Amino acid sequence: MRLKDKVAIITGAGTGIGEAIAHKFAREGARVLLAGLPSDPVKDVASAIVAGGGEAEAFVGDLAEEAQARACVDAAIRRFGRINVLANNAGIFIANAPTEAYRIEDFERTIRNNIRTAFLMTKFALPHLQKTRGNILFTGSEAGINGSANFTPYGASKGFLHAFMKGVALEQARYGVRANCVCPGAIDTAWTRGPGGPLNLEIQKTIDGMVPLGRRGTPEEMANIFAFLASDEASYVTGLLFLADGGVTPAKGNLGEFVPEELRRAPEGTLPLRHSHEGLRGKEVYLAK
Repeated sequence: MRLKDKVAIITGAGTGIGEAIAHKFAREGARVLLAGLPSDPVKDVASAIVAGGGEAEAFVGDLAEEAQARACVDAAIRRFGRINVLANNAGIFIANAPTEAYRIEDFERTIRNNIRTAFLMTKFALPHLQKTRGNILFTGSEAGINGSANFTPYGASKGFLHAFMKGVALEQARYGVRANCVCPGAIDTAWTRGPGGPLNLEIQKTIDGMVPLGRRGTPEEMANIFAFLASDEASYVTGLLFLADGGVTPAKGNLGEFVPEELRRAPEGTLPLRHSHEGLRGKEVYLAK
């Protein structure tokens, strides 16, 4: 119960890593407001948490809209009276094309969903977080550190979040507000597995071999990191880029191909996740020919 009595807003909370963060925070004692787009199953996730004895409320809206972002923060204050944690997890990965063929509309959607949403939610939540000496978490990416061919705007959007987080951490330290960023690698979600995503099936087959640990990470493994950073156990941690990429960043070559099969198995999860592979539902995905 490391988050007992804390109130958290989690964006992008309906699927993938966001769903896992929602369940993990609730299990650790937090009361949670779960935000997502109308096509996201945030109400289902909130209902599952309540059925399990937790306290959760869903907020459906486009947080890239100023009025909706402000309304989301207001909804948390109205329901719970305060905010201790903001998890800026919302984002999209919806196109696969070299930069010269990357559609402008996909670039604009990426910037809108990955950057504008995080900025607006941070802006409107900060006055409340200053009162509670709370903290802000961001979902970055190893692509924001290493870059990513054929997904250059995606990696760039995450690089923005990395630098934005560091600036917020320095600026807000005087108020006792911390800011940190988790940087996942390939996680077992709709973004990396299954038809209809931004990676074709042939590329998907090579992912595990590119990861030194020999497998994709799980949403629950990421949620465990978020829970630690959100807790008072991380009270001296701010401005951190927490790499959770299975060793991809320092790797050279396909080291994962040498990992024995028995070591490639992901750990058994304990969270009741239902939407890990639904993150692209209702979203247009573009793959260049």
